[in-house]
Amino acid sequence: MNEIVSVTLEPVAALDVAIAPEKLVRGAPMTGLRSAYENEATGFYAGVWESQVGAWRVAYDEDELCVILAGRVRLVSDAGDAKEYGAGESFVVPRGFSGVWETLEPVRKIYAIAT
Repeated sequence: MNEIVSVTLEPVAALDVAIAPEKLVRGAPMTGLRSAYENEATGFYAGVWESQVGAWRVAYDEDELCVILAGRVRLVSDAGDAKEYGAGESFVVPRGFSGVWETLEPVRKIYAIAT
């Protein structure tokens, strides 16, 4: 595929993916995504992801760029370092990060993942 791919910013159609119970820290948030691009050969993926309020454990085995379109999140590393991000802010979660992802306000983000 050699064509430019647009990542549309509209809300995801349905929040229909539950966080695995063993990962939950607080709440029972539902998530959803709309994939815009997937290239398994290169391990690159991009699209839009949304989440309801809640917190869960994460362990990244990929690098992810996050661009927050709406809402607010807090990431807390296993070492206790906490960072918050809101609409208009962006950050990279590096491969190897382990801690808690907390959605403080319903969030919508653009993601770009390299595996």
